[in-house]
Formats: sequence, structure tokens, C-alpha cells
Amino acid sequence: MNLLTNRRLVRIEWGDCDPAGIVYFPRYFEMFDACTAELFELAGMPKADMIQRYNIIGTPVVEVQADFSMPSKYGDNVNIETSVIAWKISSFRVEHRLMKGPMLAIAGFETRVWATRHPDDPDRLKARPIPREVIERFKKAR
Repeated sequence: MNLLTNRRLVRIEWGDCDPAGIVYFPRYFEMFDACTAELFELAGMPKADMIQRYNIIGTPVVEVQADFSMPSKYGDNVNIETSVIAWKISSFRVEHRLMKGPMLAIAGFETRVWATRHPDDPDRLKARPIPREVIERFKKAR
């Protein structure tokens, strides 16, 4: 399958690590969030433009998963490959592959929703259908 993929080189910094000298796991999710934003930029849709154009509040994460195969430590250079692997009516699934050289160190996944404020309660969110033109951007941007 030919997916639009963002590739990002990340150097593991001292502040990413815990007392054991390996990356503290929540830091990976911060990296993955940044990679998802870069993927949308690669498709021609920076977050601020998307929010304004489609009148959404964003694409919040509703599910996250990671399978850790090997740790990363201070000074490591890793590559993160990010793609949308599935589109549904109002949600989409993102895959992140964190590579250390040729080895897969982490397989991460996010499910995100296309969200707006709930019309009856502005403190709540409501999923809405993803515009077809958004999905098509990921096909045209290859």
C-alpha cells in the first residue's frame, strides 16, 4: 500500500530520559503528536489552517497504543515514520514506526477524531465527518 509518510529524524536529548537513562515513555507520545502534525503539513494542511477552514477544534486522540521492542537513550538518533493507515467517517488511525537504524524499536498507534464543540454544551466535544477533500489530500500529496 502506498501511504503518504512523514519521516522525522529525532535526536534523543538528556531531558527525554528517566533516571535509568532511557527515554521516559510519555516523551514518545509527545514525539508522535508532533509527527502527526507534520504529516498533515506534508499533506498541505497545517493545523492552524485546518482549524480555521473546517471550523474544528482539532483532531484529539481517543486511543493510543505502543509496542516497545527496544529502548532509546541519550544521544541516540532515531527515525520516526508516520502515516494514516485507516480513515473512517469521523476518525482516523495513525501509525508511527520509530526506527533505530534498520530495527523497529517502537510501533505506535493513535486513533484521532475530527472534532468540533458540541452544539448543546460548549464544554464537550463532538465528532463530525471528515471532509472527503481532506482524505483526498493524502492521496494527492504522494
